[in-house]
Amino acid sequence: MITRFSTVYAGHVDLGDMGQMATPANERRYSNEHLSSVFDKTEAIARCMDEHDYNILWLAEHHFQHEGYECIPNILMVAVHLAHLTTRLRIGCGFNITPMWHPLRLAEDFATADILTGGRVVFGVGRGYHTREVETFGSPMLDAEANRALFEEQVDVIMKSFHSEKFSHRGPHYTLPPGVPYRGYELRELTLVPRPLRQPVECWQPVVSASARGLDFMMKHRIKGLIGGGAATMAERSIHAYQEAAERAGLDYELGEGLSLGIFFHLAESRERAVREITPWYEEHVKMFGPLGFVPGLTPEQNAAAMGRGGWGAAGVPTVEHYARVGAWFAGTPEAFVAHLRELEQKYPGLEYVHVSNSMGTPQHIMLEQLAWFAKEVKPHFANRK
Repeated sequence: MITRFSTVYAGHVDLGDMGQMATPANERRYSNEHLSSVFDKTEAIARCMDEHDYNILWLAEHHFQHEGYECIPNILMVAVHLAHLTTRLRIGCGFNITPMWHPLRLAEDFATADILTGGRVVFGVGRGYHTREVETFGSPMLDAEANRALFEEQVDVIMKSFHSEKFSHRGPHYTLPPGVPYRGYELRELTLVPRPLRQPVECWQPVVSASARGLDFMMKHRIKGLIGGGAATMAERSIHAYQEAAERAGLDYELGEGLSLGIFFHLAESRERAVREITPWYEEHVKMFGPLGFVPGLTPEQNAAAMGRGGWGAAGVPTVEHYARVGAWFAGTPEAFVAHLRELEQKYPGLEYVHVSNSMGTPQHIMLEQLAWFAKEVKPHFANRK
């Protein structure tokens, strides 16, 4: 039963021109002043969500994006700041890209945020998908197997440090602690100081490929899953695969339990108007994520068209209506959105969390308008049901 609503904001600044005829993604470059406006925008979104009693604002860690799409490099610093500006809203790490951290520094920083905010920061880990980011920080991204192996060992280390008063670790990438003399004794164990006060630590991870290995690893650490963005078009397969992994781990999960399902949305007085208004922002999303493999089904020719100006129709680039039919996007009236969510409840009886998000490129004033509108006319149909 759906009871909790969140949103994902990856950190795009207001872009100005948008859509297939606007500036190509690789040609976008903004001043440092404009890129820094991401923090004012994040504050405004957080205040709006807090006012309207949303559950979690999910933020994304990204680096070096002069294109203006994903401009928040440190979620935990921002989360502590936002906790001082809001009263109830939780700030989610969606996600800390673990291969770009030393696992113990990430564990310490989260523990600090957990304590300073009274538990209002939600931990999350991810493997990353931008080669420019991960490889620049000295970790593998092109080698997917090496990336996964590093990520899994890092998460093992983090979970040990969170949940054990004393721990040690020996693995392919880390020997913790190193066997060195310290104040007259041989160092053999470490203690994370401080550890998070809320135990066990709630942790989330993206579900994209829904491989058995990845999902079994999530179950090992009882990690919850966010399904959204490009993976939303594979939601049914991913949701069933997550439940099957839970069964393998000896857990009795209802279908949809332990997951948050993502939907890009735009409300209007009619479906036609909603489609018309969301189209340039959807096209900006395709321009950004298509070349990264997060717009499922695009052919190389369609991706090439999306990276230039125009020619999308001739190349057969799918419209937003295509993805609306498969459930990844919604454009229409509040009443229709309520009905859509009711259908999801029937299909996935264990589903509690849904994150409704505005597309990449949506201007700040539209995001605030949409979040408030959803909260007033859609969310009340699912309130007080816990």
